Amino acid sequence: MSNTKTSMSDQAASLGHGGELHQTASRPDARITTNHGVPISDNQNSLKAGRRGPSLLEDFVLREKIQHFDHERIPERIVHARGSAAHGFFELTDSLAEFTTAKILTEVGKKTEVFTRFSTVAGGAGSVDTPRDVRGFAVKMYTVEGNWDLVGNNIPVFFIQDAIKFPDLVHAAKMEADRGYPQAATAHDTFWDFIGLMPESMHMIMWAMSDRTIPRSLRMMEGFGVNTFRLVDANGKGTLVKFHWRPKLGTQSTCWDEALKIAGADPDFHRRDLHDAIAAGDFPEWEFGVQLFTDEEAEALPFDILDATKLVPEEVKPIRVVGRMVLDRNPTNFFAETEQVAYLPTNMPPGIDVSEDPLLQGRLFSYQDTQLSRLGSTNFHQLPINQAKGCPFQNFQRDGHMQTQVIPGRANYEPNSLGEAGEVAGPRADPKGGFRSVAVPVGETKVRLRAESFADHFSQARLFFRSQTEIEQSHMASALVFELSKVTLPHVRLRVLSLLRNVDETLAQRVANGMNLDLPEAATPAVAPQDLPPSPALRIVGKYPETLKGRAVGILVSDGADGAMVEAVRKAAMAEGAKVMIVAPKVGGVTLKDGRKLPADGQLAGTPSVIFDAVAVVLSEAGCTQMMQDSAAQDFASFAFVHLKAIGHSPEAMPLLKKAGVMPDEGILDLAKGVDGFTAMAATRRWAREPKVRMLA
Repeated sequence: MSNTKTSMSDQAASLGHGGELHQTASRPDARITTNHGVPISDNQNSLKAGRRGPSLLEDFVLREKIQHFDHERIPERIVHARGSAAHGFFELTDSLAEFTTAKILTEVGKKTEVFTRFSTVAGGAGSVDTPRDVRGFAVKMYTVEGNWDLVGNNIPVFFIQDAIKFPDLVHAAKMEADRGYPQAATAHDTFWDFIGLMPESMHMIMWAMSDRTIPRSLRMMEGFGVNTFRLVDANGKGTLVKFHWRPKLGTQSTCWDEALKIAGADPDFHRRDLHDAIAAGDFPEWEFGVQLFTDEEAEALPFDILDATKLVPEEVKPIRVVGRMVLDRNPTNFFAETEQVAYLPTNMPPGIDVSEDPLLQGRLFSYQDTQLSRLGSTNFHQLPINQAKGCPFQNFQRDGHMQTQVIPGRANYEPNSLGEAGEVAGPRADPKGGFRSVAVPVGETKVRLRAESFADHFSQARLFFRSQTEIEQSHMASALVFELSKVTLPHVRLRVLSLLRNVDETLAQRVANGMNLDLPEAATPAVAPQDLPPSPALRIVGKYPETLKGRAVGILVSDGADGAMVEAVRKAAMAEGAKVMIVAPKVGGVTLKDGRKLPADGQLAGTPSVIFDAVAVVLSEAGCTQMMQDSAAQDFASFAFVHLKAIGHSPEAMPLLKKAGVMPDEGILDLAKGVDGFTAMAATRRWAREPKVRMLA
C-alpha cells in the first residue's frame, strides 16, 4: 500500500497545473532518452559506418543532442563568445600542387584576404581576456574558389574524441547549472567531475594546465587546425594533413598570478594589445605550415590520426612551412564584423576535404546549425563579413528570413529548361572543377562504438608532460593543485589523482603533496600507456629566440627624475622593438630634474607592472620617499619582481625596491651603469628567480 502511495505521489509531483507530465530530477536508475522519450542505448559514441568510418546522417540521437545544444543561447555564441579579430592577408610561399588543386595552396605569391578571430572558450562575451582557458584561432580566407574557414584552437588536441560528448563537455566546463557561476573558469566541481570520468581528456588536460592557456598576447599564440583533414589532387587522390600557425613573435605566456591581476587591471588586455599593435603598424604575422601523411604513414603511427586527442610530434613528421598570414587592419565595426562573423568547418574550396574524425564529423553539422539560432536566418552568408569575396556565390536557394538580394529569373530549381534554346537557366554543377570528396571505402556494419585504436588515453599525455622543461612541469603541477583545490567533492579530486598516476607518477605525487592528500590507487587504463620519445618542440621555454619585439616596457618616473636616464631606457627598448610607456603618479606627468615636463602615458594606480614585460623605476630621492608611502608604487615593483621580470632602476629608487621586497639578482640592474644590460635581461623572464618568490608544486 505504501509503495502505491509513493508512486502516486511521485507522479503527482511531476504533473504541471494542467496535468501534463514534466521532466523531474532523475533517479539513479533512470534511463536517458531523446527529447521525445526514446531510450538511448549509447550516449558515448555517434553512429558511424564502421569503427573508423564517417558519422551517419541518420543518427538522430547525435543530431538532436547537438541541435539542442547549439540553440541554447541567443544570440551570444555558446562557446568562444568573447572574441577579438582583425583583417589581413594570406600569402602562399611554397606550392602544394603535388597534393591539392586548391588554388590558395598552389598559387605562390598570391595574397588572399582573411579575417581572423581569436577567443576564449568558456566565458561569456562580458567576461575577461586572461583566464586559464583554451583560445580559439579561427581564420576565414576569402579564396577565389569560395571561403575556406580553418577553425581551430591554440592547442593541437581536444578534450573528447566524439562530437556526441561536446554538449556534455561544455555544460561541465561552463557555469554550474544551479548557481550561474563560476564564469570563465574550470576550477570547479562539474568540470573536474566530467574529466575524472573521461580518461580520453587527459592529454588535453596536460595542455590546459600548461602555460599555453595563459598567453601573454593573442599575437604570441600558436594555432592548430586540431582535426585531421585531407588534401585532394587532380586525380582525386587524398593526402592526410594537419594545419599549423606559428607566430613570428614566438609563443609567450604570463605567470598565473600575473594573469589573475591583469584581469583586474585591464579586463580587455588581449583585445587592447591586438588592436593597438595593428593601429601602430606592428602587424602580427604567422607562418602557415602543414604536416602531410600518406595513408600508409598514418597506419604506421602508434596512435590513430583520426583521434582528435592525439598529435603528431614534429620530430616524427616535421612541419613544412608553405605560407604566411599578416593581420594589418582592425575591424571598423565590432558588431558587424567580429560579432557577426560565422566560421564553418564545412567551408572548404575544392582540393581540401575532411577526414572521418568523429569529432570533426559532428562539427560539420554543429557550426552550420548554430548560426541559424545566433544570426537568426538561413541567409547569414549574405552578411558582408561572411560573403564570399574572391568569387561570386550563386545557386537556386531563394527567400528565407532577411533575404537581402533581389534575384531575377523564373527558375528557382534545377534541372530546368527555361534558358535559351531549352538550356538550363541559371548556374549548374561543375563535375570537373567542383568540390569532390576523396573516395574512402566505408562499407562496414553500422555501430555505436569507438575504434580500438582510440583506446590509448595516457601515452600522449605522458609524452607532453615529459617533453616540458622543469619550469613548465612545475607550472603544470601547480595549476593542477590550484584547480583541484577549488573542487569541493573529495571523490572527484581522488579520481583525477588516480588518472594522473597513469600520466606520470612524479606528477601525481606532486599534485597530491600540494593538497596534502594520499595518492589513491592508479586507475586501470583501457590500454597500458607507452613511453614515447620526448618532443622538445612541445615546449614554450627555449623554443623561440628571446626578444623584446612585440613586448612592452613600463618606466615609472617621479618629479626630479633623471631625464637622460629615462630617454636612454626608452630609446634602447624601442630599438629592440618594444612598446614603451611612461607611468607617473599623476596622469599629467612629471617635471624632470632639468625642469622639462615629461607627459605620462598612464597613471600609476591604473597602469600596474602586470601589463608590462619589463620595467624601469627612475626616481629622484624625494620622489622615492613619496612613493614609499604609496601601495601602488610598492606593488609596481613587487609584482614585477615576483612575476620574474627584469627591473632597471636609478640608484635613488633602491629604498622603494627594498621596501617592496625586491632582492638583488641578475635581473635587477642599476641603470646608472648603463642600459644595454637591461634590454638584454628584459627579453625573457628570469626563471631562476621563481623558487625564491613562490611555492610551486
